[in-house]
Amino acid sequence: MSKRILSPTPLPFATPEPFTPRAFEDPVQAVDCLEALYERNTRFLTDAFAGLAKVNTPDCRYRACYPQVSVETTSFGHVDSRLSHGYVASPGIYSTTITRPKLFRHYLKEQLGHLMRNHGITVTVSESATPIPLHFAFGEGAYVEAEIAENITVPLRDLFDAPDLTNTDDEIANGSYEPGPGEPSPLAAFTAQRIDYSLARLSHYTATNANHFQNFVLFTNYQFYVDEFCAWARLQMAEGGNGYTAFVEPGNVVTQAGNDKPDTDLTLARLPQMPAYHIKRKGHGGITLVNIGVGPSNAKTITDHIAVLRPHAWLMLGHCAGLRNSQTLGDYVLAHAYVREDHVLDDDLPVWVPIPALAEVQVALESAVAEVTGLEGYDLKRIMRTGTVATIDNRNWELRDQRGPVKRLSQSRAIALDMESATIAANGFRFRVPYGTLLCVSDKPLHGELKLPGMATAFYRTQVNQHLRIGIRALEKLAGMPTEKLHSRKLRSFFETAFQ
Repeated sequence: MSKRILSPTPLPFATPEPFTPRAFEDPVQAVDCLEALYERNTRFLTDAFAGLAKVNTPDCRYRACYPQVSVETTSFGHVDSRLSHGYVASPGIYSTTITRPKLFRHYLKEQLGHLMRNHGITVTVSESATPIPLHFAFGEGAYVEAEIAENITVPLRDLFDAPDLTNTDDEIANGSYEPGPGEPSPLAAFTAQRIDYSLARLSHYTATNANHFQNFVLFTNYQFYVDEFCAWARLQMAEGGNGYTAFVEPGNVVTQAGNDKPDTDLTLARLPQMPAYHIKRKGHGGITLVNIGVGPSNAKTITDHIAVLRPHAWLMLGHCAGLRNSQTLGDYVLAHAYVREDHVLDDDLPVWVPIPALAEVQVALESAVAEVTGLEGYDLKRIMRTGTVATIDNRNWELRDQRGPVKRLSQSRAIALDMESATIAANGFRFRVPYGTLLCVSDKPLHGELKLPGMATAFYRTQVNQHLRIGIRALEKLAGMPTEKLHSRKLRSFFETAFQ
């Protein structure tokens, strides 16, 4: 005898009222509409979830979709050839889904404004066919009462949409996405659900909300830099800000300009995996520092997620092994090329792809070194060398047969070795985020120069402060540049999205 198990009848969908697409000639009005539509749809989902506390047996599923913005052009007319973004290259329909428009308000106004001016077109705001997962509708920092979930007698996935990781990828950014027949071309490198995924991860890894991240980012691999950054940022706040408005530490602990201590006594019991610190300016024009720790895996992970915020530049400041006999401990290395033996990006960006140095970033870094050290011209070569940096995934490479790695390093003309720089630069290249690297030589393993404890303490005390000031000065120089000059055309592929 056999017994059939019948599947329950699928529940009908409950959705918000249909939204009539609207065309706009003003980017501000378009973004206002995106915000209103997004707030309406996410509120529909969160209210439905809260209402389940009063319902023993739900009689429907709940679905609301992301807003989207679209443009259409029928002309092959060329725009200003100096631009790296803000236009589409050929006639057609272009579209992208939108999430957290309030967070991205300045960015969206800027990108839509470029398209309107460059093509003389309107933009259309509508409702997409991509559902908003309940997890993302709550946003960062949401607290869900346990009794609500305990009262629900059916799986949440039967009632709400969950994140669909099969469609959350980097195909657009990687240049491998091909629209299906009749589908619009992508307008942006990241879809709404991909962005939401990264915003959630950012909060997890850094213990600060996405709205605190600034457009100019420093990555480091040592806590010493964090200590110096915090001391410098607190001094700026105590002195009234000096152009900065607030300093934010992990746990979203905020010190306002003009104050010498945070608004709250809250401190985290333990730091997250990659804590972030933000000294803020209006329009996200300040500086974010992230301690990524050691290794290419962390470097890839954090840049995968920060990239969705579309920063204007990121730099690596850290320690490295000097590979040349002429180098001394404390010398600087300005990377102009990379040997990629980190392997974490091999599936996304083949190793045969060159990672070029970006002139604007290189000039800013070199001039910052000159200003902070007081050296210039030929004298600058006493403490700084420009050349190839090799990044590896094996911290103890010295314990292997050195004939192979040493030969490769020599053939590549590498002058320094670390575990993060090439990864950060390669992901900057992949995601069209201007990048650069300035390292400090902390040991010379090929020449038997390893720091003893006392030497290390003295080295960190004297060099970290100067190195950090150079990084901050370089980012302030980049922040003072017009964005259309900073975002280089050399990072753009044959078929690019219009959004930066």
